[in-house]
Amino acid sequence: MSLADRPVVDRLSAGAVSAWLERRALSLAALGTAAVLVVVLYLPVGLVFVEALLEDGSPTLGHVTEVLTDPFYFGVLADVFADPLAIGAHLGSLAGWLAAVSIAPTLASPVPGVDLPVPWLAVDAPPVRKGLFGFTAYQAALSTVASVAIGLPAASVLANYEFRGRRTLRSLTILPFVLPGIMVAVGFYAMFGRTGTLNTLLGAVGLGPFAFVETSPLAIVILAHAFYNAPLVARLTVSAWESVDARTVETARSLGASPRRAFRDVVVPQLVPAVLTGALLTFIFTFMTFPIVLALGGLQLATVEVWIYDRIQRLAYGEAASLAILETILSLGLTYAYLRYESAQTGFSQAPSPPPREALFPDVRTALSPRRLAILGYGCVALVLFVGPLASLVVGSFTDGSGFTLRNYAFLLERQLEGASFQTRPVPAIRNSLLFGLATLAVAVPMGVVISVLTVRAGRSGRLVDTLAMLPLAVSGVVFGIGLLQGLVFGVPLPGGWRLQVTGAVAIVAAHAVAAYPFVTRNVSPLLATLDPALVESARALGASRTRALLDVELPLVANGIVAGAAFAFAVSIGEFSSTVILASGSEHYTMPVAVERYLGRRSGPAIAMGTLLLLVTAASFVVVDRVGGRYEL
Repeated sequence: MSLADRPVVDRLSAGAVSAWLERRALSLAALGTAAVLVVVLYLPVGLVFVEALLEDGSPTLGHVTEVLTDPFYFGVLADVFADPLAIGAHLGSLAGWLAAVSIAPTLASPVPGVDLPVPWLAVDAPPVRKGLFGFTAYQAALSTVASVAIGLPAASVLANYEFRGRRTLRSLTILPFVLPGIMVAVGFYAMFGRTGTLNTLLGAVGLGPFAFVETSPLAIVILAHAFYNAPLVARLTVSAWESVDARTVETARSLGASPRRAFRDVVVPQLVPAVLTGALLTFIFTFMTFPIVLALGGLQLATVEVWIYDRIQRLAYGEAASLAILETILSLGLTYAYLRYESAQTGFSQAPSPPPREALFPDVRTALSPRRLAILGYGCVALVLFVGPLASLVVGSFTDGSGFTLRNYAFLLERQLEGASFQTRPVPAIRNSLLFGLATLAVAVPMGVVISVLTVRAGRSGRLVDTLAMLPLAVSGVVFGIGLLQGLVFGVPLPGGWRLQVTGAVAIVAAHAVAAYPFVTRNVSPLLATLDPALVESARALGASRTRALLDVELPLVANGIVAGAAFAFAVSIGEFSSTVILASGSEHYTMPVAVERYLGRRSGPAIAMGTLLLLVTAASFVVVDRVGGRYEL
């Protein structure tokens, strides 16, 4: 071959390789996604689950059976699991079964404090031994009701009224997803504690002090859960509200329907799917709750997740793993139900003629109307519940027992300028958080999009794959963290003397991506499902590869969903704590939540100041994302 011909051959070879990669890009991305999931998710979780299924190296179901038949865990249902033929004797009928799982105001079980009355909730139901799983479902149900009740008025205001700062306020509703649970607990103590902000304000008018946290811990836990999840319900409902075509409401009015009837018959049916989706997601998240309950309620209000943590602390790995398996099965079942419901709905998109927004307070006379007064009343509740804990954190960072001080920030500055390399400094924590957040976007967004494409076009089998891919939402955070420690950090022996070990920044980004990609998938999948398959078929008929059709046709049409998923992926990465605190141990890869935890163990003032920096940095980040990326929702 002559030298003159060689460049042509090289160009032909490069073109062939490029064409082959384009044809196989989606398959290669799927393999890469599967590899990340196996190494970072399934393997670590599987290592923990094995503890429940092996005893002295032999397979056994003894640990799981002991949990299922223990009234401490399953209450009256334990007898049913012990003797399935006794179902009729124990429950009698469907009504008996409903009574067994109904929400009761007391919990008769061996858990310390489970007989705790709930005086603030009047529920006329007989005392029933619900056990640990029953109480976990009980508090999740109450948290779901509270989140929906608090989130719907916010959705109504954001969707129907125009006021200065509305878009920024909507952007900042994502903040609860970022804050570590321990910081929320500190904020609620600062707000509702005996010496907190609320009691200080009540004392100014001669009331209190009231022991809100001490006398009603369950109520505070439920409010803290609502702090996290009511914005989620509001976001979903606002998205659905904005997808309502105003012309359909006008048509109903022209046919003689009153405004209330038009709202009930036209708008409400389009809001119900969003509300139910938000409620189901809230139940899943609060069923898996850990840091809020541990910090505000302790073992007195132990949920399954808290008890798993306690069992691990006591080295009862078999019992902890059995609880984790049963919890994961229940959570996966709820996740599958959510996906089934989601698949029956259409994705939300901006309506051709969205409902017009009216000015919130156009004049003084309108401001005194009953509806505007109700909005003002809700605003006061929102200030106490949402702004109060955050403002208390900020105020706490500038005060101590003697009044105003800058000592906490001076400590952070001194630590940054003079701290040794092994000490926790604020600037590296902020830098690591932002860099890990950006790196998580680069990994989680492609993973989420690939899973969406594979599951949406796979029919019935795709739903099963989608459910398994949502395992990060269903698996215990404590179990995931322990699995990462046993798997990635300590390493897994391989044949031939090799050892699979992933540590440092790579492990942290991979763990963050695994925790974040479900939010990308949940934003993209509903929109992909609404696209006409004929669009892709037409592109393929014109010679485009499957990858080219995806990049040029499908993804531009679901760009809002991708931006939405990216925003939440960034939020998850910024606030992720469970896996980061394990993977960053003894290294310089700590993030802002880890820095807060390290300071909190020694000095509460600098910890609150670091938490305030976390709040400010992330709030600024999401306002920028909203301005640059446009509208995003979950």
